[in-house]
Amino acid sequence: MTLAPRKATQTQKTSAIRRFVFLLLDKFTMISFAGAIEPLRIANRVSGETLYTWVLCGEGTEKSCSNGATFRLEIGLEEMDREDTILVCGGLDIQRTTTKGVVNWLRREARRGVTIGGICTGGHALAKAGLLDGKKATIHWENQDGFAEEFEDVKLTKSVYVMDGNRWTTAGGISSIDLMLKIIAADHGEDLANTVADQMIYSTIRTDQDTQRLSIPTRIGVRHPKLSQVIQMMEGNIEDPMSPADLAEEVGMSTRQLERLFRRYLNRSPKRYYMELRLQKARNLLMQTDMSVINVALACGFASPSHFSKCYRSHYSTTPYRERGTQGMPGVVPVRLSI
Repeated sequence: MTLAPRKATQTQKTSAIRRFVFLLLDKFTMISFAGAIEPLRIANRVSGETLYTWVLCGEGTEKSCSNGATFRLEIGLEEMDREDTILVCGGLDIQRTTTKGVVNWLRREARRGVTIGGICTGGHALAKAGLLDGKKATIHWENQDGFAEEFEDVKLTKSVYVMDGNRWTTAGGISSIDLMLKIIAADHGEDLANTVADQMIYSTIRTDQDTQRLSIPTRIGVRHPKLSQVIQMMEGNIEDPMSPADLAEEVGMSTRQLERLFRRYLNRSPKRYYMELRLQKARNLLMQTDMSVINVALACGFASPSHFSKCYRSHYSTTPYRERGTQGMPGVVPVRLSI
């Protein structure tokens, strides 16, 4: 969705008040929620007008976020005004917290033409309701593997946020700030959006063209162009792994040179590094989807379940079956799904 920002230096006195409905799911991420609601509060304060209002919505009477803080809900899953904007705030264990009641409510509001967005893993709820079919969307990078497997009709991107028509999604963390600043700029001008950013000490406003993860050199702490190129190829070929010889040929070096490069900078062989990438994806799929262990193995480039199980046990000290069995058990902390 392209929102053309106004150039006005002050907000329009005739602007209609815009209401945001924050649908809070169990274990929602506070930083993403705060990043969405605070720009609205600040826009009201610095403009001297009530430009935005908001309400907390959900099933029950209160919701706890992933850090344990509890919020009182103001309304339930009732019919909203067509001019409202619904933002679904997700976080941990999004498959469980996306209840049938939430899915049915989202579908009903979508049929009425309400704009609906997903904050952090909230995009999963939109996809579950079928609201992202054929649309571009994003979700936190740790959830991308599972999301891509479950929702094949969604055009998944790695952007910090996506606005496709009246369906919006963010990648989690502070990306909700960037989305809200974009909305404020479109509603009331770039000057107001920039003032809000300054109030938040937010010096770099990202666009929907910015990606959510750090570059490979920054992530691995090494600035070597050929090493980065090889790792990028590994990350892009998980289901059908490339051989060390093929990787080396693609960057114009010998297999031995590639081995030395990985040993020098990453203290492991290319084969070991590649295996760790594949096992990390496998763990994400086990924890985030209901795919069978066999299908997880195939999706991560393992020809047989026995080989997959052996490699998984060696790296994580547990089997894929036991890993999946720990989900939802008291006292067990699952793999982190969002920031």
